[in-house]
Amino acid sequence: MQSYTDKADVGHFIDGRATPGSGTRTQPVFNPATGAQARTLRLGEPADVDAAVASAKKAFPGWSNTPPIRRARVMLRFLELMNRHRDELAAIITAEHGKVFSDAQGEVSRGIDVIEFACGIPQLLKGDYTEQVSTGIDNWTTRQALGVVAGITPFNFPCMVPCWMFPVAIAAGNAFVLKPSERDPSAALFMARLLQEAGLPDGVFSVVQGDKVVVDALLTHRDVKAVSFVGSTPIANYIYETGAKHGKRVQALGGAKNHMVVMPDADIDQAIDALVGAGYGSAGERCMAVSVAVLVGDVADRLIPRLAERARALVIGNGMNADAEMGPVVTRQALERIENYIAVGVEEGASLVVDGRGLKVPGHEEGFFTGGTLFDHVTPDMRIYKEEIFGPVLACVRVKDFTEAVDLVNEHEFGNGVACYTRDGNIAREFGRRIEVGMVGINVPIPVPMAWHGFGGWKRSLFGDTHAYGEEGVRFYTRQKSIMQRWPESTEKGAEFAMPTAK
Repeated sequence: MQSYTDKADVGHFIDGRATPGSGTRTQPVFNPATGAQARTLRLGEPADVDAAVASAKKAFPGWSNTPPIRRARVMLRFLELMNRHRDELAAIITAEHGKVFSDAQGEVSRGIDVIEFACGIPQLLKGDYTEQVSTGIDNWTTRQALGVVAGITPFNFPCMVPCWMFPVAIAAGNAFVLKPSERDPSAALFMARLLQEAGLPDGVFSVVQGDKVVVDALLTHRDVKAVSFVGSTPIANYIYETGAKHGKRVQALGGAKNHMVVMPDADIDQAIDALVGAGYGSAGERCMAVSVAVLVGDVADRLIPRLAERARALVIGNGMNADAEMGPVVTRQALERIENYIAVGVEEGASLVVDGRGLKVPGHEEGFFTGGTLFDHVTPDMRIYKEEIFGPVLACVRVKDFTEAVDLVNEHEFGNGVACYTRDGNIAREFGRRIEVGMVGINVPIPVPMAWHGFGGWKRSLFGDTHAYGEEGVRFYTRQKSIMQRWPESTEKGAEFAMPTAK
């Protein structure tokens, strides 16, 4: 199998084969650790979307009519292959994204969790049945696949986030078209080959690389029935509005500004470990990264100096180095945006405790590296508090008590993830009840639900009504049908003009 870390152009996977596509537009794919171009991406055009959707539409009837247990067996073979090739896939992710190899391995493992969940699709598709719902009438419900569905996924998890979508969608009987991020596109092609090796029929899974041209073609295509998206809030809003306008079911997960509340009674060592890992892990390029520490009462004076020491001591380097704790950010543009936000924070009057700007890693001087940055005395009116930076920048806000901390979190426009560190059971209970955020951790810094629970935020972190994966994912990729049945021998003849009732 091609490793997808050589110099070959990165193209599409349509109707069971690799193809350069119909267009001539290209875009460089970089190795973030070196700053050098590693490959060239072939950007798709509407004709490539048309080809992928046509192939999916052709494959859908046969695949959806395949018994769920046989679809599950294909998914089980795919699960086995993903486990066998997890390190190879993780290396591909590190080469194009930059995250450290152990983090990439963790990403693949969390994707595998959802594949394993999807193997239970026969049970998940079971409907309800009521005998004798009325005289001589039985009523039951089924869940049936939608048809051709699409996923538009971000750069920060090129394996895990697609796996939130396509295993469940495909196991449920749909055909799937994936548009991965153009910044790290190779993981999607690797998984497409594994699906083919697992026995998935041609056309059931396709990959179309590209930019907004491909996104718009998917959103407006009459044969695409549903679109799932993960990315920034402005794009999620656009995806939701455009898809809904064209009659599609849409699930669009947007941005975040995740807070971690540290109470005065918290275990300070645990809280510092959590802030370092959740704030600086994967260079802050996680939708569940903690980017705001809400420090209650006197805890700030005890925590900030030690947190600063840890931020300065971060081991930053090529993600394939075994001792690296943080790798580069994904592109030079991302690096410039992050370091511009740091300058804005200084201008706005926040206290810059640790400045990560201008970092040069020996032997990787052209890489897209920035250090961990720590701000103190941040206030809610500052841009570095309000806006998603998506980098290793941790902002500390001081509040006087628990109520002020809860109100601060609840007033933010995002409601993706939140954490609270405390030893007080009543505080923990009240925090979980009162906080207006979709995913909550109590002494857990990154509360990403397991595969059978589902992932999703509140407020402007989610556009649509269903969360990703889990039973919510099954509902999103299927629609309910209710069937009422009566046989002629079970009732008297004659026209009925009244609304049917139970009698």
